[in-house]
Amino acid sequence: MSAPVPSFVDPPAVAPVAAAVQTYNLTKTYRTGFWLNQMVTSLRQCSLSVQPGETFGLLGPNGAGKTTLLKILLGIIRPTGGRATVLGQPVGDRVVKHRVGYLPENPYFYDYLTGRELLEYTAGIFGLSAQQQRQRIPELLDMVGLDPQAIHKKPLKKFSKGMLQRVGLAQALINDPELVFLDEPMSGLDPMGRFRVREVILTLKEQGKTIFFNSHILSDVETICDRVALLDRGELLCVGTLDDLLGQASSYQVSGRGGNLDVLEKWLTGLQFQRGLWHGTLNGEPYDFLSSLRGMGGTLVDLKLARLTLEDFFLEQINARRQDTV
Repeated sequence: MSAPVPSFVDPPAVAPVAAAVQTYNLTKTYRTGFWLNQMVTSLRQCSLSVQPGETFGLLGPNGAGKTTLLKILLGIIRPTGGRATVLGQPVGDRVVKHRVGYLPENPYFYDYLTGRELLEYTAGIFGLSAQQQRQRIPELLDMVGLDPQAIHKKPLKKFSKGMLQRVGLAQALINDPELVFLDEPMSGLDPMGRFRVREVILTLKEQGKTIFFNSHILSDVETICDRVALLDRGELLCVGTLDDLLGQASSYQVSGRGGNLDVLEKWLTGLQFQRGLWHGTLNGEPYDFLSSLRGMGGTLVDLKLARLTLEDFFLEQINARRQDTV
C-alpha cells in the first residue's frame, strides 16, 4: 500500500488592517460673494491614509484647509468630490461616531453648566450609565489635570481658556474613543497648558489610540507625531515621518562655553563664537567629546542632531510654493 501523498495547503490569508482614516481625492468647493456666484476651493484632490494607533499631525498656515478636512472626516460638511472612510466606514456613519472623539478649535459650551454637568451631559449622549459616569469622569479629570471640586461648583463661563480646553478634551474622551480628532488643541494655551495637553496626547498614544490633529505649535508636533502632512491652499504638499521629511542626521550641532580653543578646533567643524558661546558641528562620538570637554573645563549648552527642524522645513516648503505661484 503506497504512502499517502502529502498535501500542501497555503496558510489562510491575513486580512489587511483597515486604515483608521483614508481619503481619496477629497475636494471641497464653496460658493461665496453676495450673489454666491464666486467659487472658492478649500481642499483639492487630497489623498492620505492614517493607520490604527498612529499619531498623525496635519500642518499648514491659516486658510490651508485643515479644519475643512477635519469637518469632512467628521461628517459635519460634505465633500464636493472624492470620498473618505473613517474606521473602515464611509464618513458620517452613525455607528462609527460612537467610536470617535472630537475637540474643535474654539469649543462652545453652555455657559451656565458646570464642568461636571457638561461631562455628564456628554456621557448621556453616548449612553453611559450613572455607574459608568461615576468611574469615567474622575479618571478624565485626573488625566486632563482639572480639580473635581472646581469644576463641580464653577460655571463654564468663568473658566479660563486653559480650563475650557481641558474640559473640552475630557468631553472628547468621555466615550473612550478609538479615534480622536483634535483641531488646534494647544491654541491660546500658556506653556503649562500646552504641557498638560501634550501629556494627555502622549497618554492616549500609549493606550494605542489613533490621534489625528492639526496644530500651529510645530515643536509639539515634532515631539508627538509618528507622521505629519503639510497642507497649503487646499493642496497636500507632502506626507511622511520626520525622518522621511527632515532626513536622518548623522552629525551633531554643539554649543557651549569655555574650554580650550585648540582642542575645540580638533573636535568641531565650522567653529564660531557668538554672545559668549561657541558653536560647531561635531567630528566624532558625542560621549568622547563630552569627556574631553569636561577635561578642559568647558560647559555644554546644547547638543542636537544636525538637521532641519520641523519649523524650518515648514517655512521652506511654504515659501518655495509661494515663489512658484508668483
